[in-house]
Amino acid sequence: MATETSGAAESAPGMPQLDFSTFPNQIFWLVVTLVVIYMVLSRVALPRIASVLAERQGTITNDIGAAEELKQKAAEAEAAYDKALADARSEAGRIGAETKAEVQVEIDAAIAKADAEIAARASEGEARIDEIRVGATAAVREVAIDAAEAVVAAMGVNVDSAAIAAAVDARVKG
Repeated sequence: MATETSGAAESAPGMPQLDFSTFPNQIFWLVVTLVVIYMVLSRVALPRIASVLAERQGTITNDIGAAEELKQKAAEAEAAYDKALADARSEAGRIGAETKAEVQVEIDAAIAKADAEIAARASEGEARIDEIRVGATAAVREVAIDAAEAVVAAMGVNVDSAAIAAAVDARVKG
């Protein structure tokens, strides 16, 4: 029995794909299968793929055109914004200069008013100082005359008050 089994294994061809007797049949079905696959691909799948690719290309082209248009509009908007910003800055500078000039006029008027007040107060002060000086000079003259009379009387000398006043006046003047 063991020899019958090994004989059967030797007589059985190995893999059917490698059996040379079935090669023409295999080649025929291979060619038929490839032709069918080619026909299906060329008539159905490839046209669909080509239409999808064409549609994508059209969409991409349209999107690129729209993007370029939007980019152009954005550049125009940016230019308009820059111009408006420059105009606003120049207007702000002009308004600032006008305001500065107005404030300077007000400041000059306030300074002139303050200078006039200071000058008036200074002249009032000088007048008061002159009055005080005149009053002080008169008070010093009276005190000097009284002190001189008291000194002369304390020394026991009789001197006329007109002579004492003349002596004090001469001393005060110079």
